[in-house]
Amino acid sequence: MSKHPPFQRIGVVGAGAMGRGIAQLFAQCGCDIRLHDTQPDASANALRELGATFERLTQKGKMSAEEAQGARGRIAVADQLEGLAGCELVIEAIVERLDAKRALFARLEAIVGSDAVLATNTSSLSVTAIAAACTHPGRVAGIHFFNPVPLMKVVEVIPGVRTDAAVLERLSALVRSSGHRAVVAADTPGFLVNHAGRGYGTEALKALSEGVADAPTIDRILREQVRFGGNGFRLGPFELLDLTALDVSHPVMESIYRQFYDEPRFRPSVLTAQRLAGGLLGRKSGEGFYRYDENQPILIDEPVAPVTGALPPVWVPDGERAAALGATASALGATLEGGSQPSEQALILLAPLGLDATAAAAGLDATRAVALDTLFEHAPGNCRRRVLMPTPATRPAFLEAARALFGSDGAAVSVLRDSPGFIAQRVIAMIVSIGCEIAQQRIAAPEDIDAAVRAGLGYPAGPLEMGDTLGAATIAAILEGMHAVTGDPRYRPSQWLRRRALLGLSLHHAD
Repeated sequence: MSKHPPFQRIGVVGAGAMGRGIAQLFAQCGCDIRLHDTQPDASANALRELGATFERLTQKGKMSAEEAQGARGRIAVADQLEGLAGCELVIEAIVERLDAKRALFARLEAIVGSDAVLATNTSSLSVTAIAAACTHPGRVAGIHFFNPVPLMKVVEVIPGVRTDAAVLERLSALVRSSGHRAVVAADTPGFLVNHAGRGYGTEALKALSEGVADAPTIDRILREQVRFGGNGFRLGPFELLDLTALDVSHPVMESIYRQFYDEPRFRPSVLTAQRLAGGLLGRKSGEGFYRYDENQPILIDEPVAPVTGALPPVWVPDGERAAALGATASALGATLEGGSQPSEQALILLAPLGLDATAAAAGLDATRAVALDTLFEHAPGNCRRRVLMPTPATRPAFLEAARALFGSDGAAVSVLRDSPGFIAQRVIAMIVSIGCEIAQQRIAAPEDIDAAVRAGLGYPAGPLEMGDTLGAATIAAILEGMHAVTGDPRYRPSQWLRRRALLGLSLHHAD
């Protein structure tokens, strides 16, 4: 943390959670803070809460008593907006409405000095549109923090189309002086992090709307099957939607979709529109995708894998992922058949990428075919959950045999209705595809995309890192398979992804 931040006196407009966090962060790195809010008691309440925060940090050994006293002493209330006149930088953290922000910036421009910088903490509005209210839009930029501000170690710095380069550099230097990472992102809908986050919930909603599985099953798969460096998603997409609340998340989905002129990758779901209209907002309303009792979800136990007697022999067709699938089945006790065709008694196991089980079973007896998702670890010992998918023609006895086989080591087994891309494949592929498109459009640098997503969204890996770990060619194959089966342009691979897959390059490779 630098002892000499590039701004010594900072005004913060808005004393809510974000404004308090911004004030705390920069007071701790030595800046004098002037806090203003239009609500009479808001700033005074914020000062009390900040004082309590500094006291807790002292008790936990995170700050010395002298540091806490100094940080608290550097924060003062400005009762009137004119009290920010001497600030070198003013950061607004008010209501997310364009008219309100434009009106505030027009007033601030008449109050602060000619060389003062004005910054907006908007998460979804155009910085260029906000700056257009100013006589000197070159002094205006975005500086988007994440909540809680002191703990979320990434900040998006966003230039409008007329922002001066020096303003961008000064804001980036300020962020770095606080110990946070400054990520420069273009002024596009959702900037970087909210843009990159479209793949997770939106694709899970698409799968739910297709009847592939219910919300708890999708959540379990994405928490327990997906692994990058030993880590998975901390919350499933529907747990996350319930936590953030649909009155917050659904408007963002619609806004980003419309601002990108109906880009298919960001298409919202009618499911969230219906639930929002019905008041099923999530935790705060007591019911969303889950029902809640004392703020805890009411969960129904999933069926356990059956235990059967003798299992049929297993046959795996030739293919890139066949050897690993056969090895797992053998390790779990299955008898493998050789030859170019299965016997009439054999369970046919498939390992498609992007295709549904029906397409993968073409030319085979679909009544005995079951597909296993092999994108992540499925061998005994390191596998918490396996995911199966029968064709509509698969006979129940063969599906039950597959469930018994793949649950015989204690791993959980999820069964999906036939669909392209299982769950993990389609969701991860969409996250990677959107991350690649962000790189292609030069919205942010490849290394910043991953760092911002890991820090801002808490993903186990960044989108490009996910793609490199699984293989760009694998991700491209999933998307191409889904595009071929569905005809939906949302699954078209990004050109950034396609070229690097063909050339064998890392998704971080810039051009």
